[in-house]
Amino acid sequence: MPNMREIRERIASIQQILKITNAMYLMSSSKLKKARKSLEDTEPYFYKLQETIESVLEHTPHIRQRYFDKRSDIPPEKHQKGYVVITADKGLCGSYNHNILKFTEQKLAEAGNPENCHLFVLGQVGRMYFQRSMREKKFSVDSEFLYTTQNPTLYRAMEIAQLVLEKFENRQLDEVNLLYTDMINSNLQETRQVRLLPFERRHFGKAPDGTMKRMPKASFAPSPERVMDFLIPQYAKGIIYGAMVEAFCCEQQSRMTAMDSATSSAKDMIKDLSLLYNRARQASITQEITEVVSGANGLAE
Repeated sequence: MPNMREIRERIASIQQILKITNAMYLMSSSKLKKARKSLEDTEPYFYKLQETIESVLEHTPHIRQRYFDKRSDIPPEKHQKGYVVITADKGLCGSYNHNILKFTEQKLAEAGNPENCHLFVLGQVGRMYFQRSMREKKFSVDSEFLYTTQNPTLYRAMEIAQLVLEKFENRQLDEVNLLYTDMINSNLQETRQVRLLPFERRHFGKAPDGTMKRMPKASFAPSPERVMDFLIPQYAKGIIYGAMVEAFCCEQQSRMTAMDSATSSAKDMIKDLSLLYNRARQASITQEITEVVSGANGLAE
């Protein structure tokens, strides 16, 4: 049995850890609420943007837009595929990073030829993981794509959208997918893949029979193509921003769960060590009494 000093030091150490885990829980809770509020504040704008794109497509069924180009001239197996993967910058968030990393590896395996896969990774954990993996496999990781996932902003989403749209326009990428973790509820998270580019008309305003609505033609100034050139990048920015916030919320929720579990375990350990300390203290007192009594009896004799 350890002595009382060792037990006291162990209890003090666990109490310090308990304070840290509890503080991390509170910080994650605050960040989660802040991120949710910022997403709710911007959602109306992007919903209206989607309605506007839908209206343009309904009134101009003949329009040919570069962001809707499916690269029909290139065989599907030769498409250059880009994957924007959102991970965390830190650990201590349960299985959050593990799930999205394994999900990404699964999608890369399904894509076929790894030489045609290009990764754009947000978050230090995912970036380091895939940079190590690329030594063994043939897919590429953009080393200049250095973005943090902490405190997602519209400006950061705009930079990412501009980057992938430019590569798509220059035909460096034929398809762009967004891989992130979506929060279904506080107890359920789901890894998800969303195709960012090319866009499809069926994603905007379906009729009840599943076909694209067709409205009377309308005139646009200067042209519907120019209007879409402005709207689509804004809409892509909204999709990326929404995914960044959802992933950030999932990270904070996972960290809250992990820290709550760690705090509970620390309290249980302190309780067990307190009982052990009391037993050791009682044994020490009993031993001291026994020694005093034995000494008194020896003097009496």
